[in-house]
Amino acid sequence: MRKIATDLFSRLNRISSPGSEVFETSPGVWRLAIPAGSSAGYRLAQLDDYRERSRAEFPWQAPVRLSLRVRSCTGSVPGTWGFGLWNDPFSLGSLGGIGRFRFPVLPNAAWFFHASPPNHLTLCNDLPAQGWFAATYRSMEWTRWLLPAGTFALPLLLVPAAVRMLRRLMRRFILQDAAQINTAPGQWHTCQLEVEKEHVLFTIEGTPLLDSPLVPAGRLGLVIWIDNRYLSVPPDGRLRYGTLENKTPAWIEASNLTIQPRVS
Repeated sequence: MRKIATDLFSRLNRISSPGSEVFETSPGVWRLAIPAGSSAGYRLAQLDDYRERSRAEFPWQAPVRLSLRVRSCTGSVPGTWGFGLWNDPFSLGSLGGIGRFRFPVLPNAAWFFHASPPNHLTLCNDLPAQGWFAATYRSMEWTRWLLPAGTFALPLLLVPAAVRMLRRLMRRFILQDAAQINTAPGQWHTCQLEVEKEHVLFTIEGTPLLDSPLVPAGRLGLVIWIDNRYLSVPPDGRLRYGTLENKTPAWIEASNLTIQPRVS
């Protein structure tokens, strides 16, 4: 059975916008940092294993286990940060001139995610929309052309009533599950997710956090990132999207990364 060892960090793709950095602070500990800046520019620091691959060549699918020790800088981190497995549905890095462009598709992901205000990242009103949470998304394979086919309706996203209707409609195509994490992300935590064929299990320090039947479909890539972007799709339908000011530099640190296929 193939296994990637804890030195995987040095083999991953390093992606950073001007002024951002991805570097090893001490043996086995990697920092992803973005500089202070205004809301006018996009700032990203990222590690991944799929940068130059097509989605069909992404390296992971169920069953697979991912474990990582992680912490964030103290205080607020405007934007988002996190790690996990996903299908890079929107190729957001390419919108900032970073990374390869891929045609948008609906999301499939399992990850630990932190989102500052004004992010509102759920279509379901009873799931966490910001803060630190574990989440899984499943979109069926046959929906891969649904998002491109809907580009003709983009002007409707300026109309709150249309966005509210779209939120309800998209719940049929994008299935979500999530659980809030109540521990402080500024302290070191060992986080693990196991993507099995019938469920996804998230744990912190070995304690179960979320056991979801929603398994991401298709092939997935590993991503660890921090950026200053936000997306808000709230129940009132007032869609907002953009980049945030961070008055001070922001970073996350990660160590003890392992990822390996599971025996079915």
